[in-house]
Amino acid sequence: MIRMLVPLGVFLGLVALLLISLPTAEQRRQVTSPLVGREVPNFTLPGLHDPDVMRSTADLRGQPFLLNVWGSWCFSCRVEHPYIERLGREAGVPLVGFNWRDERGEALEWLGRFGDAWTFHMVDFEGRAAIDLGVYGAPETFLVDHRGIIRHKHIGPVDQVVFDDLMRRILEMRTEAGS
Repeated sequence: MIRMLVPLGVFLGLVALLLISLPTAEQRRQVTSPLVGREVPNFTLPGLHDPDVMRSTADLRGQPFLLNVWGSWCFSCRVEHPYIERLGREAGVPLVGFNWRDERGEALEWLGRFGDAWTFHMVDFEGRAAIDLGVYGAPETFLVDHRGIIRHKHIGPVDQVVFDDLMRRILEMRTEAGS
């Protein structure tokens, strides 16, 4: 009997060590980006709805905007979508979709099924612009000010707490820009 308890005790000890050392979901979301406080990388990508129309981060200068990284393959993007819809309606700034490593047809089908609250979409099929942007995974949401400076990056799905925080940050940016 004791022979069986020793391996079980060792196993349980290892599991406890693993659980203690793993970062919590909130800690993973708070990974800071070296790009916060710096200019958003300038990249030009095709549009999702019309691939002949090229979209550039430089085109957005002079106004704050939100950049939301998403993909039709991303389950968490579906979870956050009701809040993305609200941001599109309520934020008062352009909401740019950054469709990442997706198939055009699947992305368009996903938008048809769940809705499209974004102002427009840029498509990064190969993921090269995402590397410049420091994307870890989808979803991620960036808040960029009117000078093109990344002011905030959220890793993970937008929920009510994140939505409220983004709305507060947008209001603060508008207040700062107005003074």
